[in-house]
Amino acid sequence: MASNNKLATYINRLESYIPQHKFTNTKISKATIGWQIDHSLKVINNVCLAMQSSDPNTFEKNMTFIGKFLLTLGRFPRGKAKAPKHVRPPEIIEKEALIKQIADAKKNIESINTLPANAYFKHPMFGHINKKRVTRFLEIHTKHHLNIIKDMNK
Repeated sequence: MASNNKLATYINRLESYIPQHKFTNTKISKATIGWQIDHSLKVINNVCLAMQSSDPNTFEKNMTFIGKFLLTLGRFPRGKAKAPKHVRPPEIIEKEALIKQIADAKKNIESINTLPANAYFKHPMFGHINKKRVTRFLEIHTKHHLNIIKDMNK
């Protein structure tokens, strides 16, 4: 689907870094490339699943100013937020787990297009993010972690 092309490209880029999943560059991040990949995929998959199971009737237009600002800006600042527990990677990141999450993410982003307009997920800092804004959020978040990986490889 056209609206998810950029996100699909980013997922393919994450996939291309799987062979380097154990690499780290502590000047850029304490985490490994695998951590960046795993976290990005957990966010994509959890957001899509949350939207699929959300009740559009309970959607509230309560997106915070900071959420609107960052989505408009198109980038997230580094080192300012801490990943919620449910999207934090495990201690040991297995290559096979990354490959499975990649396949899930590719399927899950396709499901976005079939969801009702007010399907949503609740972001801990931004409030409710519905279908209209979710792809933008996932693109910015994934690109944020791809940029970290790129800088780690410099």
